[in-house]
Amino acid sequence: MPDNIAAAMPQFLNPLAGLIDQGGPVVVLLLVLSLIAVALIAAKILQFALAGVGRHAAARKALGLWLDGRPKEAGVVAAQSRSVVGDIMHKLILGGARMGVSNDLLKEDAERICNQRINGLRAYLRPLDMIAQTAPLIGLLGTVLGMIEAFQAMQGAGAAVDPSVLAGGIWVALMTTAVGLAVAIPVSAIVGWLDSRIESEQSEMEALVTAFFTGAVAERSAARVVPLEATEPRHAV
Repeated sequence: MPDNIAAAMPQFLNPLAGLIDQGGPVVVLLLVLSLIAVALIAAKILQFALAGVGRHAAARKALGLWLDGRPKEAGVVAAQSRSVVGDIMHKLILGGARMGVSNDLLKEDAERICNQRINGLRAYLRPLDMIAQTAPLIGLLGTVLGMIEAFQAMQGAGAAVDPSVLAGGIWVALMTTAVGLAVAIPVSAIVGWLDSRIESEQSEMEALVTAFFTGAVAERSAARVVPLEATEPRHAV
């Protein structure tokens, strides 16, 4: 590796190369962590988009049709939904349309599926959280090491200490802490946002599953509740 990394990199990367030259291996490690965090965040956003996180309209419509006594239409609407809650509602409607399936058994299986979907959405959040927690500590380690070097140089110079040289060494040492915080703050904020989306999705799942089995009696007329043991012939949707 050349002594001056900036001289070996394209012109537009000179600021980054200068940062690496001054911060050393600690800054390199922090930049690697930032790249990993960006990749994980992009993967999570893509996963949420493909899973339809936040898209609840179709599942709610399917639930309403089921409670109105229109199981076939409810199954069609749920099957066309491209979301996590829509898929769960579709499985509930399929289970409710089968003969001999008890409410307790179907509810337990629905809870199992919900837990699997939530665990899938939480995948790779732990590594992101670890990056957010460790980046400031790594930056602080770089600062401590830099301060040790600065004071060793001051000790070696004896009475001929140049204050400007000492100040320069200190600000270079503090730079690693700044880089660590620059990595940790946005990652921590994004992890919090992703976690809030997952909690919202979990709350919606629980609400829809509960309403499916209770008939949403608090919001709808009891006369419109459609129990699983409906009198109509069962059809697979």
